Amino acid sequence: MPAAETRARAVSLASRLATGQLLALVSALPLIVVLAAVTIGIIELTHQASVRSELVNRIEPANLAASELATAVVDEETGVRGYELSAESQFLQPFTEGSKAAAAALGELQRYRIEGSQAALALLSARIEEWRSQVALPAIARVRPGRPSITATVDALYAKQLFDGIRRALALLQQRISDRLTVVKTRLSSAADATSASLGVIAGLLVLAVLGTAVALRRTVTRPLERLAASARRVAEGDLDYELRVTGPREVIELRDDVESMRVRLAAELAAAERARDQIELTAAELSRSNAELEQFAYVASHDLREPLRKVTSFCQLLQERYAGQLDERADQYIEYAVDGATRMQELISDLLAFSRVGRIGERRARVELRSLVDAATADLANSLQDAGGKVEVGELPAVTVEVPVMRTVFQNLISNSIKFRSSEPLRIQIKSERREREWLISVDDNGIGIEPQYAERVFVIFQRLHSRSEYEGTGIGLAMSRKVIEHHGGRIWLDPDHAPGIRVCFTLPLDDADL
Repeated sequence: MPAAETRARAVSLASRLATGQLLALVSALPLIVVLAAVTIGIIELTHQASVRSELVNRIEPANLAASELATAVVDEETGVRGYELSAESQFLQPFTEGSKAAAAALGELQRYRIEGSQAALALLSARIEEWRSQVALPAIARVRPGRPSITATVDALYAKQLFDGIRRALALLQQRISDRLTVVKTRLSSAADATSASLGVIAGLLVLAVLGTAVALRRTVTRPLERLAASARRVAEGDLDYELRVTGPREVIELRDDVESMRVRLAAELAAAERARDQIELTAAELSRSNAELEQFAYVASHDLREPLRKVTSFCQLLQERYAGQLDERADQYIEYAVDGATRMQELISDLLAFSRVGRIGERRARVELRSLVDAATADLANSLQDAGGKVEVGELPAVTVEVPVMRTVFQNLISNSIKFRSSEPLRIQIKSERREREWLISVDDNGIGIEPQYAERVFVIFQRLHSRSEYEGTGIGLAMSRKVIEHHGGRIWLDPDHAPGIRVCFTLPLDDADL
């Protein structure tokens, strides 16, 4: 059969099978090898674990118990001799503790039952018991408190012979345990070598199986997916006229059809989006032009109205000065109303002119310590602060990059509001800062009359007042101006509803790049 026909049949078969079926088909051999490896590994590791368990849980603890037993017996002999020489009960403590430790060690050794060590253990137990009954206990019984004696109950040579018997029995026991330790370590090493050899052979077979599987997967799954991905990237990069033609497993064919359908829809939606974008650009340009005209109108209106209004105010004041008392009381009142209205209108126009300039006639920004701006604003309001008996407490403030004149105005407006809306208590104004992730939080709070929560947003609207002019003077533009300045610098400003008594005005300023 020609190679081209063979490849065509393979492609046809792959397109009829799902990816999962193809994976199952090409993964059968590695799965068999893995199952064999797991089985052999479990057998070898179980045997190795059994040998290691005997070593760790029986032989090594038994060896340690034998060493502890040797130490305990020596402590017993030392305690007896010390008690004989001193007749002090405190010198008998090593014997008492050594007896307990020896009993515990003998119990451990009997529990472990090390192969080949039972006879040696029985001999050692007998030797220890014989030494205690023939030497230790009689010597302890003979000594009287405060009357040391070196006269032994039995012959010293005999006592030495008995204790040497303990040493020989102990050495025999340790030798038996050491022999068994050597045997088990040899078995463990052999088991480890066998496991390594088996796993090495299995690893080689597994590598071959995986390589074969990888080649099969690349031809039947990976390569078609790569071609589909390349085609999809070409479409994603903007070539919406490129038609996808990819073969492969059934899922790849279905995915190709879905991507092709998406390409067709995207081409149609892109055309519609381009038309909408053109319309949005036209609308945005018109809106920008309209905003510029409104700003220009506000500036020109407020600027050009100042001169005729100044004349009206001046002539009203001249009328008031020249004809005060010459006309009737009602005429004097009308003139006073005219002067007051013209003065208020002049203030409103001046404030409107300042408001319209924020963000339109940009000052050059500079890095400045906010503390210096607070100090300057406080100095400007020194007389008002003194009259109000107020005190400004300034905490740690950062250095930021701002338009200095307008930012100074913000602090001046906030401090002025605290002075204006003070309570009967001594005025106290606190200004402090807190660093956040990418901004500074500045707060200005006082102990004044405060603001009801429902008006927390209204106070930032231009010319909005919560009190009449007879109660508190001003045009109601200070907080609106402050909001425009802060937002012009990329920050936010608000009232803290949880602060009482008084108000707390919070605003944020972005950190400089050098501070990030």
